[in-house]
Amino acid sequence: MSGRAQLMWDEAVTGYDFGPGHPMDPVRLSLTMRLVEALGLHKAMDVVAARPAGESTLRLVHRQDYIEAVRTASSDPRAADASYGLGTADDPAFAGMHDAAALIAGQSVGAAEAVWRGDARHAVNFAGGLHHAMPGAASGFCVYNDAALAVARLLELGAERVAYVDVDVHHGDGVQAAFWEDPRVLTVSLHEHPHTLFPQTGWPEETGAPGAEGSAVNVALPAGTGDAGWLRAFHAVVPELLAAFRPQVLVTQHGADTHFEDPLAHLTVSLDAQRMVAEACHALAHEHAGGRWVALGGGGYAVVDVVPRAWAHLCAVAAGRPVDPESGVPEEWRDEVFRRTRQLGPLRMTDGLRPAWRDFAASGYDPADRLDQAVLATRRAVFPSHGLLP
Repeated sequence: MSGRAQLMWDEAVTGYDFGPGHPMDPVRLSLTMRLVEALGLHKAMDVVAARPAGESTLRLVHRQDYIEAVRTASSDPRAADASYGLGTADDPAFAGMHDAAALIAGQSVGAAEAVWRGDARHAVNFAGGLHHAMPGAASGFCVYNDAALAVARLLELGAERVAYVDVDVHHGDGVQAAFWEDPRVLTVSLHEHPHTLFPQTGWPEETGAPGAEGSAVNVALPAGTGDAGWLRAFHAVVPELLAAFRPQVLVTQHGADTHFEDPLAHLTVSLDAQRMVAEACHALAHEHAGGRWVALGGGGYAVVDVVPRAWAHLCAVAAGRPVDPESGVPEEWRDEVFRRTRQLGPLRMTDGLRPAWRDFAASGYDPADRLDQAVLATRRAVFPSHGLLP
C-alpha cells in the first residue's frame, strides 16, 4: 500500500452548477483546491482525476429510468421531470448535468477503488458527499449519490463490512436508503434534528430493515448544538460502534454546514471542531479499518469563510501534513478569493477556539440535557444489536 494519500480532482467538477443564486455554488470547490495548492498540500498527495461513473456503475445504486431522466434533462433542461426531483427549486436542471454529476461520482468511486486495492492508504474527494440522492430521484442539491456509489463499489470489489459515517448537518438519508436492507454496511449519521431541518428524517428509531437491525444509526442533535455537544455525541456513538462492527473500510462524509456561519442550518459548530472530527475519523480508520479511509465533502454554504478551510484541513489530515490552526491563510489565496467573489477571505486557519467535551461514559448521562437525551436515544436504539450496552 502506498503511504501517500490520493486527492481526487478534476477542474470539470465545477461544472456541477445549478445556476446563479443557488446555495451550491461551485466556487466553493475551486476555492478549496486553490487553498490546498496555496498550502502546498497537493505536493504531499497524489492528485488524480478519475473517469466519470459509467452507466453500469451508476446502476449499482440508481434505477435505469432515473438515469435516463437525468440524461434527458441534461440534454434539454426544459424537459426535466419533477417526478424524479429534477427541475425543482433544490435541483434545477442544467445543460450537462448528467456529465457533471457522473464525474463527481466517478471521483468517489475512484477513491474507493484506490483505497481498496492499496494504491493509496487514504483518498479524499471533497467535491463528493452528495448524500441525499435517492435510487430513483434527485434530492437536496444531489443528482447522483456518489457516497452510496463508493460504498456499493467497495462491496462489488469484495468488501464484507463497510462503515459510513456522515457528519453533515443534514441526515444522510440517501445512503441510508441505499443500504437499509444490507447488514454489510453500517451507516451512521449525526445531524440536526428532523423537527427543524431537511430532510425531516434520521430519527433514532430508524435502525435498518429486518435482517439488518442496527445497521442504520442516527443521532438527531438539538438545534443550537455547538462544539462541546457535537464532539460529545460523536465520541459517545461512533468509536464503540466501529469497534464492534470491525469495518474493512471507513467512508466518511464531512459536510461543512454544521458551522455556525452556515446560512441553511442551525448548529453552532466551529471550524476547529470540524478539524478535530476529521482527525478522529483518521484515527478510527487506522484503529478499526486497517487505515483504509475514503473521505468526502458534502454540504457547506459559507463558501468563502468556511468550506475551503474545512476541506483543506481534511486534505491535510489525510495527507499526514496537518495544518497548524493558528497559521495564516496564504495571501495569494485571499487575493484569489477577492478576485472571484469580491469578498475578503479569512486571515487564519482557525476560528480561534479550542473545543473540549465531556466524555459520555466517564461523566454519565444527564437526563435534563437535550443533547444527552439524543445520545441515549441512539444508543438504546442500536447498541444492543451490536452486543453493546446502551
